Amino acid sequence: MFLLTHRLPIVPSHSLISSLTSPKSQNLFLYTSAFVSKSIASPLCHFSTAVAQEQEQDHDNDHVQGKEIRPLSLEELFLPPETDVSSLKLDAAAPLSARILKGSNIVLSKYAGGGVDVEAAEFVKSSVRTEDCPADGAPEFALVGRSNVGKSSLLNSLVRRKRLALTSKKPGKTQCINHFRINDSWYLVDLPGYGYAAAPHEVRTDWGKFTKDYFLTRPTLVSVFLLIDASIPVKRIDLDYASWLGQNQIPMTLIFTKCDKRKKKRKGGKRPEENVQEFQASIREFFQTAPPWIMTSSVMNQGRDEILLHMSQLRNYWLKH
Repeated sequence: MFLLTHRLPIVPSHSLISSLTSPKSQNLFLYTSAFVSKSIASPLCHFSTAVAQEQEQDHDNDHVQGKEIRPLSLEELFLPPETDVSSLKLDAAAPLSARILKGSNIVLSKYAGGGVDVEAAEFVKSSVRTEDCPADGAPEFALVGRSNVGKSSLLNSLVRRKRLALTSKKPGKTQCINHFRINDSWYLVDLPGYGYAAAPHEVRTDWGKFTKDYFLTRPTLVSVFLLIDASIPVKRIDLDYASWLGQNQIPMTLIFTKCDKRKKKRKGGKRPEENVQEFQASIREFFQTAPPWIMTSSVMNQGRDEILLHMSQLRNYWLKH
């Protein structure tokens, strides 16, 4: 699905969006690609002081996420628009490091908050065509990823409901565009997984067609959350999918799943942190600036609050602009 046979040109953050995409999506792509210039890059702690102290106290816990990730530089952070990084660096009461979401490269902005808690969640409908999707104009976030990456589990974790989305040990279960209304004001959208070879070829083709159409023509799409399995090495199909989204100027956040799983080194396995770093290094050939990312584990609810906070600032910015 969306496999590329050649290297795409580097995607500049200021490129224009396809005429099929709404003006709001154009603003949001700039939003999700906004980083400071390399000329002011400097080493910066990945976590706030409070988080760093918490990690030291729980140093022996192998599941403390992110403790082995190298510090991020300013150029690697996701800085929302209207965020004055110079003032944040000088604010002793709320330094920039205290504004970075745990296990991510995302800085919280003034748009974060408001509607963060999931108080109500309900399945609305399944659609096989974009034109059949809900038409109430509410903002929506699409979850997509390789089959068996844990999309349904993550969705259930976000809303704290075990059966809101159908989970299955058999990959490729989701075959439609599934809309879930959250707090009666916005949507989570579960899209078909890609890359499951056992699915019939004609079905895989149909999935690719309507998913691509949804990305390009859906005016209420705030952002695509592309799920990547952090427990395994980088997959070319994930890089191809991410590069297709970038080439088409579709707002995207990388969600690294299964970060609780630790492969044994003697069997050639790598830590999730290493796989995350390798994916980010590999994706640089397609992007001028890296998209925002968050590390998660549905088993431990790791990253749940961070995703919801990030969604809130994307949603609030989208509604205002």
